[in-house]
Amino acid sequence: MGRLALLSVSDKTGIIDLAQQLVKEFDFELISSGGTAKILKEAGLTVTKVSEYTGSPEILGGRVKTLHPRIHGGILGRRNVPQDGEEMEANHIRPIDLVVVNLYPFEQTIANPNVTVAEAIEQIDIGGPTLLRASAKNFAHVTVLSNPKYYETYLQELQKNNGESSLSFRQKMAGETFGLTHAYDGAITNYFASLSDDLPSRFTVSGTEFQSLRYGENPHQSATWYQTGTQASGWAAATQLQGKELSYNNLVDLEAARRIIAEFDPNKPAVAILKHTNPCGVALGNTLANAYEKAFNADSISAFGGIVVLNQPLDGDTAKLLTNTFLECIVTPGCSEEAQQILNTKSKVRVLILPNLNSGPSQTVKVIAGGLLVQDSDDVVDTVDSWKIVTEKQPIPEQLAELLFAWKVTKHVKSNAIVVTKNLTTLGIGAGQMNRVGSVKIALEQAGETVKGGYLASDGFFPFDDSVRTAAAAGIEAIVQPGGSLKDKDSIAAANELGLVMVLTGIRHFLH
Repeated sequence: MGRLALLSVSDKTGIIDLAQQLVKEFDFELISSGGTAKILKEAGLTVTKVSEYTGSPEILGGRVKTLHPRIHGGILGRRNVPQDGEEMEANHIRPIDLVVVNLYPFEQTIANPNVTVAEAIEQIDIGGPTLLRASAKNFAHVTVLSNPKYYETYLQELQKNNGESSLSFRQKMAGETFGLTHAYDGAITNYFASLSDDLPSRFTVSGTEFQSLRYGENPHQSATWYQTGTQASGWAAATQLQGKELSYNNLVDLEAARRIIAEFDPNKPAVAILKHTNPCGVALGNTLANAYEKAFNADSISAFGGIVVLNQPLDGDTAKLLTNTFLECIVTPGCSEEAQQILNTKSKVRVLILPNLNSGPSQTVKVIAGGLLVQDSDDVVDTVDSWKIVTEKQPIPEQLAELLFAWKVTKHVKSNAIVVTKNLTTLGIGAGQMNRVGSVKIALEQAGETVKGGYLASDGFFPFDDSVRTAAAAGIEAIVQPGGSLKDKDSIAAANELGLVMVLTGIRHFLH
């Protein structure tokens, strides 16, 4: 009598080849259920259906089939415990040496934005996780394979070890399996949490290794890129046309670039250049090449070695401009053949195609000692309709459009953030300063003589009127800020005195 292997998989990849070698080379008998049994029989293999083995029919439309003592007793029985052996023999339970199971495609199902709750629930696997957890718990005696990528490795184990798998391999597979069931339950937990407006009392984060990175922020830090979900999305789904392997810092900068460019309507050419997650030049233009030139000239020194992100497919004219300076990465929703050929002359620059630049996470997570901080993403769509004009001087539509542009950029600058713009182009950016006055001075100094007739946005309110007076003295004509200070009236009075336009948004966008 051969050894028993239980095969019940949703993902049928490689299962026929595995089963054939188990039977022909290693004298296994097969137990299976549902669709797996069907395809194995069609491949000419002898298979005992689970219902035949247990003597109990599948019931409730297939919801109950493997939950039976003859199955779980065979998996959980300890070969080195005499009492377990006696009980198994008394109940006609044979040991099961190999369990090959993967799970219903729950995450693939909920990836469909139109999926109903009822459809999602039907893809919650019950028997599969139970089989996997039982097998992983008893790894001392049972091998569990929860991913087709390990089938060949398992067969090699059998060939090397006289038809047995090593304890170290079984232990590794147990760890992989508990990781799978943890991630699976986490996906279900997060799905139900998404049906509510409240953050859950338990928050689960899990990922599958997507790519090992050379190092983290610095060479002495190890780092790995993990993909969330079973289907590649976001940067994991991007296509890299050329260039060196992405680094940890590249990926951090790329996500900051994606977030800022997502602010702008793809029908109007927009370009952002970033350095260390902060924008150094952002512009809207009549053409993509025009937008890039404006963004680059806003701070050409900082642009060197930066990240460029475009909201429209890259064309030849823009590509020619991009080759005039050293860049780390270029991100675009598409790339013409002409543009690709031009960029090939700069083979080290990383060029990535990310068709959906709006595909961001719904929550952000930061790790602190002993815990996680989770918040909803700052995905508020800002419009001028809710703004409050608080000065005697009223803005015209063109001024409101410029203020909105400046406000959108400010949202993506490290606090304390000040952005100075004109002609839908950033002129100066003050980022990450310990006080707002310092950020104002940096932004105005960077703008230089071009600041006259410019616009200023601040991510936080002005607690005193000094920044307003400094801005006016430099030639700023309009200011947008959230408001909310006890001394708002002082800033408003200064704006009226100096003939400025000031609008309050009623919402702030701190970025720490």
